[in-house]
Amino acid sequence: MTVSPKPGFASVFIDFENIYYFFREALPEGVNARDMVLRLVRELKKHMLEERQENCIILHAYADFERIEDDAMGDFYLVGVETHNVLGTQHKNAADMRLCIDALETMYTRSEIGTFVFVAGDRDYIPVVQHLKKHARNVLIVAFPGQISGDLLNIVGEESFLDGRTLLPDEIAGRISIVRKKTPSPALEPVATNGSHAAKPAVSAVSFATPKRLSSAHEREALGILLHDFGKHHEVYVMPYLYRLGNEMSDLDQYERKDLVNSLTSAGAIKVEKREGVDRHTGERNTYSVIIINWDHPDVRVLSPG
Repeated sequence: MTVSPKPGFASVFIDFENIYYFFREALPEGVNARDMVLRLVRELKKHMLEERQENCIILHAYADFERIEDDAMGDFYLVGVETHNVLGTQHKNAADMRLCIDALETMYTRSEIGTFVFVAGDRDYIPVVQHLKKHARNVLIVAFPGQISGDLLNIVGEESFLDGRTLLPDEIAGRISIVRKKTPSPALEPVATNGSHAAKPAVSAVSFATPKRLSSAHEREALGILLHDFGKHHEVYVMPYLYRLGNEMSDLDQYERKDLVNSLTSAGAIKVEKREGVDRHTGERNTYSVIIINWDHPDVRVLSPG
């Protein structure tokens, strides 16, 4: 007689505000975002039990529910999810912070919980994921391609990522459009000073690589962010630019974003140069990198504000 193994236990933490507004943008017209979140949760519980032999005994959802048009709190209660109404989300990460605190409290107080499931994809969850893994807990991220942070995916690994489309009906999953937050088009919203287009700074003679047209959408997006957010500066510090790319192109990991800088350099759109300076606090000399834009590059001319 074969005895089935006893299921393990899992806890689920849902960034409802994040997934709800993603569905609002990504789902076909006429499909209710709240209903799809509930469907996703039901199918997730089923998946965890049937495919991973883990019973979801703790489920939490976080959002400023008063700001959401669809009343989801009662529906969540009926599927066994405890809701947390996190007010004051003009601070973007308020719900994220509460979610992370509760996940850590669960880890320290519920030793029987072996797996932590996050229905979210923001890079804000990287510290708590690393802490859970350090304490020998399994972590599963449920999100959508294009929504999940590349850095977060790199940390958990492909084997610990569950594509949310697999939990939706086939007719919906096949039509869902992956939406990612993007910087407004530089060509439509130019950087301006005193109501006029920002003047392009004069650049001394710089030897750029032979200009080539950019070959990918990611390269053009990275160049557009550079021009839109930093184009009024004669020299652009590399680190703030990479930080900006991390926010705007979070589906790529850190190495891919750095490689975009190399691609823009090889295409002759920019040049990266080293500079030396003195730290005004310590008096020590240090080296840093700056980006110089090639205003004569064809893609720079197309994407340049004004």
